[in-house]
Amino acid sequence: MIRYLVKRLCLFVPLLLVITLLSFCLVKIAPGGPFDSERAPLTPEVERQLKARYYLDEPLLKQYMRFLFGALQLDFGPSLRYRSHSVYEIIRESAPVSAILGLLAFGFALGLGLPIGFYTAARRGRWQDYTSSLIIIVMMCTPGFILAPILVLVLSLKLKLLPPALWGNIEHVVLPTIALGLIYAGRIARLFRGSLLEVSQNEFILLARAKGLPESKVLLRHVARLAILPVVTYCGPMLADLLTGSFVIENIFQIPGSGMMFVHAALNSDYTLVVGLVTFYAIILISLNLFVDVCYAVIDPRIRYE
Repeated sequence: MIRYLVKRLCLFVPLLLVITLLSFCLVKIAPGGPFDSERAPLTPEVERQLKARYYLDEPLLKQYMRFLFGALQLDFGPSLRYRSHSVYEIIRESAPVSAILGLLAFGFALGLGLPIGFYTAARRGRWQDYTSSLIIIVMMCTPGFILAPILVLVLSLKLKLLPPALWGNIEHVVLPTIALGLIYAGRIARLFRGSLLEVSQNEFILLARAKGLPESKVLLRHVARLAILPVVTYCGPMLADLLTGSFVIENIFQIPGSGMMFVHAALNSDYTLVVGLVTFYAIILISLNLFVDVCYAVIDPRIRYE
């Protein structure tokens, strides 16, 4: 296990370098520039001075090396759009907002998906199974950009129960949490149900049934621990996706998280902010994938990494 962890940690840096290099090159060749959205057209002299100020007139390789040396010190450079803020400051301010929303959506998805998946597996072949499976399919097929306006229309504009947007207190997190987490809850329910039914066909499970134990107790005591492994695998990238922010949901509800900042940075060709956020996303995703592998071995002692 230790050898495997050391091997994965050694691959961490090269993988991160590849991701940052690709993102750095892609934002440079994308159409448009960071100064195209200025109110007044810039003269060639002013534009040349701005490029020199932000080192945009240097060769691409030199710009990338400058970015790497700065990133080692948590300095991703200044934002080309929000010029009074550095990229690190923007990430430090926006990432906690996305993290709070992501953790709430993660808890909501697990808290809703696991019980539904267990309920449908325990009542396989009955009408409750078919009804719950239909609900799961609807949850999986309803993306957030469709669910969010419906929630705002019904719960905010019609019933006046919750605020439609912004971010400030606990009332503001309810709608975006549901809109962001519901589709993941459906996927978890579907995955957990299928895993429960697959594991329940093993011989030792059949022996437990032969002893006369109720189906719900068989699933809970003997099957759930093994059946949860695919869910744990899925939780790694899911949590990374939720923690780094949902681009659509944050824009719909006007939540000042890293997802909304990434959209604005891409639209404004804010090179430094885009690459900084991509690097931040990559670190979280790679770290969580490694954490999931460790959880695998803890949950199932039969798993050993060579």
